[in-house]
Amino acid sequence: MRYTFAFLAWLLVITPWLPAQTTAQYAPTAAENALLWEISGAGLPEPSYLFGTIHLISKADFVLTDRTTQAFAKTNRVAFEINMEEMNDISKLMPMLMKAFMSNGKTLRDLLSKEEYALVKAHFEGIGLPLMLVERIKPMFLSALGSGDMSQMQANGETVSYEIELMKLAQEQQKQVAGLETMAFQMSVFDSIPYEAQARMLVESIQAGKDGNEQFEALVALYKAQDLVGLNAMLETDESIGQYGDILLAKRNRNWVPVMKDMMREKPTFFAVGAGHLAGEQGVIALLRAEGYTLKPLK
Repeated sequence: MRYTFAFLAWLLVITPWLPAQTTAQYAPTAAENALLWEISGAGLPEPSYLFGTIHLISKADFVLTDRTTQAFAKTNRVAFEINMEEMNDISKLMPMLMKAFMSNGKTLRDLLSKEEYALVKAHFEGIGLPLMLVERIKPMFLSALGSGDMSQMQANGETVSYEIELMKLAQEQQKQVAGLETMAFQMSVFDSIPYEAQARMLVESIQAGKDGNEQFEALVALYKAQDLVGLNAMLETDESIGQYGDILLAKRNRNWVPVMKDMMREKPTFFAVGAGHLAGEQGVIALLRAEGYTLKPLK
């Protein structure tokens, strides 16, 4: 499942760790599978909503249900993983893009054997991207950039982003836009994973080939079926996550919860985050339930 994880990590610390057994009872079950959740209770005057996205998907697979748009319309603010308005601010975006490059002049040649480098070079040239242009970029970003499914969708002009579509709705409805974490923090998460480990993931994702494409197709099928439990199981059985799963998912979830609590107390908020963050013992749903909130699936 290595290919899928490399893609999800792109799609896809600070707060103390809570033992898994204290939140296991709050994890959503298969009977509750849904991408949209109503958040109420714990003194909230009005409900807020939580929606699981997939950051890139083909246009043919993109669906935004009436129930989702109705919930969206009931809120006064939309919060993404990062503030999407900053993506249009070149003064903030350019410094962040520079952080996609490895430090100290490190390149892929320094991280790979001659055979591995030749494999990666041939792969990127095969999708029309000379490796010399991107070999200083952190390997985890290249794993997403060079994924077969993503490249195919972009080539056909059929890529859709749930975040961008929801951002358009927010602008139409003149909603406040916010982020649960900053771009700087999100970029720094990848610095917690050694370049050597990232390079290994990149090589494995390319070696996966057809199997990787099939895994991505399985991921999309689970998403379209609103199968959060299945998505969580896919992540948990991914061998390449290893010691980095906490960094990329669980600890970020825990960091978000206090921010979400403050936002919900201020005004009804529509939270749109990657679906991989929702389910499981350390997912956002379980963590909010452990804080006393009622989370109701709306399918």
